[in-house]
Amino acid sequence: MTDEYPPGTGPGPKKLTDEELSRLLGEHRFGALATNKRNGHPALSTVLYHWDPEERVLRFSTTADRLKVRQVRNDPRVALYVTSADHMTYVVAEGEAEASPVSEQPGDETGRELLAINPVEMSAADQAAFLEHMVKERRLVIRIRVARLYGLTLAG
Repeated sequence: MTDEYPPGTGPGPKKLTDEELSRLLGEHRFGALATNKRNGHPALSTVLYHWDPEERVLRFSTTADRLKVRQVRNDPRVALYVTSADHMTYVVAEGEAEASPVSEQPGDETGRELLAINPVEMSAADQAAFLEHMVKERRLVIRIRVARLYGLTLAG
């Protein structure tokens, strides 16, 4: 915690390597997505994401009617902020986002991508029900192609 050090006596911030930043993204599942409103102000929303370090792509599921979908389509520049549980370390992933087509038939390409990023193991019957539910909810995937990672740690 930050209470461990009186003001001015802590270890000071340390930049993280790309590998450390990628590992932090992979260790967590929730982050704050920043998109841009038409008026230029940021819009923030909490998302449950999946990090693919090899492709350097963040993915998350959302419904077609969400404001963040419209904002990504209007301005694809986004950032995702993720912090450690103790808030002593953080990573920001910046990049351009794209929205997939809405899942329209169970098992279509979008549905399979949604299934792939779901962290829960499912039986074949549960997978079929999941894919039907994705169509009913008009779900899609937002992909962020990460161009830049940065962050710091205050942990000693």
